[in-house]
Amino acid sequence: MKQRILTGDRTTGKLHLGHYVGSLQNRVALQDQYDTFILLADIQALTTHFENPSLINESIYNVAIDNLSVGLDPEKITLVQQSQITSIAELTIFYSMLVSVNTLRHNPTIKTEAKQYGYDDLTYGFLGYPVSQTADITFCKANLVPVGEDQLPHMEVARKIVRRFNDLYHCDVLVEPQAMLSSHSRLMGLDGNAKMGKSLGNAIYLSDDADTVNQKVRSALTDKNRITAKDPGNPDVCVVSKYHEIFNGEEYGNICEMCREGSIGCVACKKKLSAALNALLDPFRERRAYYVAHKDEVKELIHAGSAKANAIGNETVKEVKEAMSIYLG
Repeated sequence: MKQRILTGDRTTGKLHLGHYVGSLQNRVALQDQYDTFILLADIQALTTHFENPSLINESIYNVAIDNLSVGLDPEKITLVQQSQITSIAELTIFYSMLVSVNTLRHNPTIKTEAKQYGYDDLTYGFLGYPVSQTADITFCKANLVPVGEDQLPHMEVARKIVRRFNDLYHCDVLVEPQAMLSSHSRLMGLDGNAKMGKSLGNAIYLSDDADTVNQKVRSALTDKNRITAKDPGNPDVCVVSKYHEIFNGEEYGNICEMCREGSIGCVACKKKLSAALNALLDPFRERRAYYVAHKDEVKELIHAGSAKANAIGNETVKEVKEAMSIYLG
C-alpha cells in the first residue's frame, strides 16, 4: 500500500507563489507516489478569521481550485473539508487531555503568530491549534506531513501526543507522523519582507492575471543603492534576483552577471521575471478557468473526498475508543 500524505491550507484567501514554492509544487510531484489527502482547513481558519465567515466560505472553493489549477489530479488526490470530518472534532477533544496548557503556551510558532495578529488574550481554539492539527494528521493515519520549518514545533506536539496515547493505552492504534520539509526556502515578499503573506500585501497570487503580475513585479524591491541602469548592482540584496533564482533558473546566472556589470537595468530585469512568472502561471490560469466555470464539479469533489475521509476517520475513532475502553459497540 502507498504511504499516506496529509497536507493542506487554511481557507483564509487565495493561495500565492509562496504556497506554490513551499508546498503545492511538491504535492504535484508526489501525487503519484503517495495517497494524498488535501485538507481545506476551514476550522483552523476560524482561529484567526472567526468574525469573517463569508471569507472562509468563499475560500473553501478558491483554495480547492488553486490546488487543482497547479496540476493536482482529482483522480489521484482526495480533497477534504475539515469541518465536515466528525472524527477530527472527536480526536481533538481526546488529545486535549494529553497535552498541557504550558506546552501549548511555550510553542514558538503559537507565540510568533499571536504576536503577528496582536493577540494578548488567546482563544482556546488558537492556543489549541497544534492539538487540532494532530487530529487532522491522525484521523487518516498519515505517515508523512509536508511542512515548513515554522510548523516543526506543531509536528513535535503531534508526535508526542501520538506516543503518549499509544503508551498510555498500550496500543499501536495511532501512526506517529514524520515531517517532510520542503526543499525550497520560504519565498520572500515583493517588498523584501522575509515572508510572502496574504495579509501583508506583498504577494503574487496563483489567480493573478498577466497584467496584475506585471504591475506587481514592477513594484518589487531592488538594490536601493543603484541609481541608474548603468550603475553596477548587487543581486544579493535584490528581491527580483531571488525570484529569478527560483522561477528563472536558466537565466539566473547570466542576469546576476549583467546586473553586477551594469549591462542590464532593473526595468529590463523585471520584464524578464514577469515573462518567466506568466509562463509558469498560464497553464494554471487555464485550469483555474475551467474549474471556476464548473464550480458544482468542485463542490462534488469536496463532498466525495469528505465522505471518503469520514469513513476512514470513523474507523480510526472506533479504534481509539476501543483502546480507551469507552467504546460500547
